[in-house]
Amino acid sequence: MTRWFLAILSLFALATPCAAHETGFLNRTIAVGGNTYRYVVYVPAGVPMRRLPVILALHGSGERGGDGLLPTDVGLGHAVRVHPERFPAIVVFPQAARDASWMDSRALARATLAAAEREFATDRARVYIVGLSMGGNGAWALANDEPGRFAAAVVVCGFAGPFHDFPGVVPAGKPDPYTALARSIARLPVWIEHGDADPVVPVDDSRRMAATLTAAGGTVRYKELPGVGHNAWDTAFADPELATWLFSQRRAGP
Repeated sequence: MTRWFLAILSLFALATPCAAHETGFLNRTIAVGGNTYRYVVYVPAGVPMRRLPVILALHGSGERGGDGLLPTDVGLGHAVRVHPERFPAIVVFPQAARDASWMDSRALARATLAAAEREFATDRARVYIVGLSMGGNGAWALANDEPGRFAAAVVVCGFAGPFHDFPGVVPAGKPDPYTALARSIARLPVWIEHGDADPVVPVDDSRRMAATLTAAGGTVRYKELPGVGHNAWDTAFADPELATWLFSQRRAGP
C-alpha cells in the first residue's frame, strides 16, 4: 500500500508546475578560458515538470560588458518579460566582454548553453539559437560550427559576411562565403528578419543570405520590415508568429 501511495505522489509531483523551483531571470557565473563571466538563465514559471526547449540568445554590440544583465533588457529578453506565456522555454543569455565579438566568444556561448542543459531538464531535440545584430553574426557562426546542434535559428538584423571590424563567418579565402555557409547549414530551419532602412547593418546581407539558403534547398522564413531602421528586434520578437514557428521546429536524429 505504501509503495502505491508513493508512486501516486511521484506522478503528482511530475504533473505539477515547477513552483518549488527557482523561476524568472536567474543570475549565474561560469569560468571559461581562465576568466569568469556573468550570465542569466530564464526559467519559466507555472510550467509542468518536463523537458523544456532551450534558446541560446546572443545580444548585439551595445549589450557587451560584465554585468550579465544588459542582454536581458533588449530583444528576446524584453519580449519574454512582456509575453512570458509565449516563451515556455529555458533561455540562456551569455554576455560577451566589452571589446569582444561573438566570433571570438563562441566558447563562452557554448559553455553557458551546456551549463544550462546540465542544470535544468531540457529537450535536446529543441535547442534553438537566436541573435540580433552582432548576435546574428554569432548565430550564423555557431550554426556553421555545429550544423546539427540546433533545431532552428533566428537572425535579426544580423550579418554573415565581413562587416567593419567583424570578420565574416566563413573565411574570406572561400570563393563565396555565403554559399559555403548556406551549404553547411542547409538543413537548419532559419527565420531572418531585417529592416529595409537599417543604417547600421545593410539589409543586403540578410537578403543575400536568405536567397543563398533558399538556393541551397534550405528552409527559410525571410521578413523585411518597410521603413524600419536597425532596431528590427522589437518588431521581430513581439510577433507571436515567430515564437509559434520557433517552438514547432524539432531536430531530427539522436
